[in-house]
Amino acid sequence: MMHPVPSAVSAMAEALREHPSIRSKLGIADATRALGLDAASAGRVGDDAAALPNGDGWDLIAGEGFIPAFVADDPWFAGWCAVMVNLSDIAAMGGRATALVDQVWAPDAEIAAPVLKGLRDACAAFGVPLVGGHTNLAAPSIGLATSVFGKARALITSFDARPGDVLIAAVDHRGAYRNFDNFCAALDAPPERLRGDLELLPALAEEGLVAAGKDISQGGIVGTALMLAECSGVGIEIEIDAVTPPPGIAVDRWLRSFPSFGFLLAVAPDKANAVTTRFGARDIEAAAIGRISSGSSVTLIQGGERALFWDHAATPYLGLTGGADA
Repeated sequence: MMHPVPSAVSAMAEALREHPSIRSKLGIADATRALGLDAASAGRVGDDAAALPNGDGWDLIAGEGFIPAFVADDPWFAGWCAVMVNLSDIAAMGGRATALVDQVWAPDAEIAAPVLKGLRDACAAFGVPLVGGHTNLAAPSIGLATSVFGKARALITSFDARPGDVLIAAVDHRGAYRNFDNFCAALDAPPERLRGDLELLPALAEEGLVAAGKDISQGGIVGTALMLAECSGVGIEIEIDAVTPPPGIAVDRWLRSFPSFGFLLAVAPDKANAVTTRFGARDIEAAAIGRISSGSSVTLIQGGERALFWDHAATPYLGLTGGADA
C-alpha cells in the first residue's frame, strides 16, 4: 500500500516535536507535580519569573541552573549566561532586575575562576550587582546556578494572551551560534545597548502596549509559543514564511534556537505596529509571525498547508492545572 508523503511543513512539525530541546521542557511537569505547584500557586508557576504583589507593583524572582557538561566545556560563557538569561526572564515579565545571587560548586578555586569571571563580567556589562550566594570549592565537579530579583510596575505574563492577538517575535539577529542551538548576540554589544534593549520590555508594559508574552528560551520560538499557549489556555498559529532567520540559518533550526535576546509577545492588533517600531528603532528584528486563536493547538502554516505541532489539551506540555482562570 502506498503511504502519502508528508508535506514539508508536516515533516518540520514532527521533527520539531521530537527534538530534545523541545522535549526537555516536559520535565517541568514532573517537578511541579512533586512540589504540589500549579498555575494557581503563589507566583503563578509557568511564568518566566514569580511575581509577588508588594502593594506598589510586584517583586520578581527567578532562577536558572545549568547543565554541568555545558559549564565544564565553556565555563566563562556559562557564567555570563547565568546572568544574561536571568535578566531576560525579569524583562520578559515587564520588570527591571535589581540584584543576583550565585551558587557555584567546583573542585578548587582554579576551576571555579572562569565561571566567576563570567559572572562578574556580565554583571558589569548589564549594570546589575551580584550581591552574594553560596560557594563550595571542595565539590566533586563543577556546577552553577543563579537567582535574580527584580521589580515591576506593570506585568507582562504568560497567562494573558487572548484570541485575536497578534504574535510578535522580537529577536536580536546581530550574533552567531556559540554552541548547540544557542544564538548569542550579546558578547560584542556595548553595555549601554544591552541595558537599553532590556529596558524596552518594562517600557512597553508600563505604556499598556504589551500584557502577554514570554522570553524565548530553550525550545526556541515553537517551544516558547507552546508554553505561552498552554498557560493562557489558547491556540497559536505560526506562519512559517513570516519567520525570518538571520542569513544562512535554516528556518527549522531558527524555530528551535535559544537566542540571547528574544521574546514572543501577544499584542492587540491595533498596538502591533507601535510595538514592532519600538524594537526596530533599536535595530532589533521584530515582526508578526502569527496569531493567537481559540482552542489548544499550536499549528504551523506554510504555503497553504497546515500542520499540528502540539495540542496542549490532548498532551499537556507543562502539565499545570489550575490555569489562568483558577
